[in-house]
Amino acid sequence: MAQAAVKIQHTVKYVPQEQIQRFRELQDLPYHVKIQYAIGKAQEFYEELDGKVFCSVGGLDSITLLLFLRKYVSPDIPGVTISSLEDKTVQKVHRQLDNMVFLKPYKSKVQVIREHGYPVISKEKAGKIQLLQNPTEKNATVRHAIMTGETGAYGGWRKGTKMKLPQKWLELFGGPENEKYGTNYKTAPFKVSPDCCYWMKEKPADDFAKQNGLKPYMGLMASEGGQREKALIKNGCNYYGKTVTRSCPFAIFQRQDLLQLALDLDVPVPAIYGEIVRDPDGKLRTTKAQRTGCTMCGFGIHIEPRPHRFDRLRETNYKEWKFWMYDMGWGKVLDYIGVAWENEYVEPPQQMELFGGE
Repeated sequence: MAQAAVKIQHTVKYVPQEQIQRFRELQDLPYHVKIQYAIGKAQEFYEELDGKVFCSVGGLDSITLLLFLRKYVSPDIPGVTISSLEDKTVQKVHRQLDNMVFLKPYKSKVQVIREHGYPVISKEKAGKIQLLQNPTEKNATVRHAIMTGETGAYGGWRKGTKMKLPQKWLELFGGPENEKYGTNYKTAPFKVSPDCCYWMKEKPADDFAKQNGLKPYMGLMASEGGQREKALIKNGCNYYGKTVTRSCPFAIFQRQDLLQLALDLDVPVPAIYGEIVRDPDGKLRTTKAQRTGCTMCGFGIHIEPRPHRFDRLRETNYKEWKFWMYDMGWGKVLDYIGVAWENEYVEPPQQMELFGGE
């Protein structure tokens, strides 16, 4: 979800198995125990920093965090957001909240795409593709690891590491290294970059924090996976580092915990999510979007079932959808990575009940 967020840490490459196991045990705690744990961590961070804190606010997760903090820690904690990046229904909720600081991105969405490239696949993989597309002597060792999985002296001369870009993406983006490796990979006709978050969210929020001597609470959960999961497992809910200090009280939460807390706190749910409902099996879900973020973000789009985020944008703001898909070239990018978008998605008819449905 888009939120006014400083970087949580540098890339984490290794987490001891014992540490992972301890964290998994925390994730398996009952809901009411997790809430008390989160309260304790949030209060500890507040006291450690003498109340010089703010809450980074974006979508449902961090809106829930803000109300949680104001109930259990201090009603005076400000919310900080780069609201203009969010869906209009999320912006509407932001305007309803008091004590909010509205920041502006340093670069527009259009500017970031034109200058840096498209945010696609995942942040981690986009960073690797960016290196392949921009070869230098300094990144030669890293590019070799991305192509082969083999690390140099810094990585312990290992082979078969996760540094290698998955074969599926090498086939589409490994072309710039064909001559060196004797491969026949494609070269994408567009740039890829993970830098959008830095210019639009992380740097503005980081500068705000430094200028005001404040440290952030962030609504991140390890259950979201990726580098975020590794960083939260390695560094815990509260992290006090040389360059990064932050609190993620919801780090051990699962999605069900977050949605239950949103219900318990009577959190205003932006319309893009629909409603929070409980299915017959007892699981909670939102009836529309499960997650939100910048309207032009493509991270994870390749594993998102239809109706995916761009389908929903087509429904809610056709003019903006048309701009991104055609004017800004997102349609060609989706075509290239095999994501359907141009045919309007139609919900399949629901099957009638076996007995009695009309």
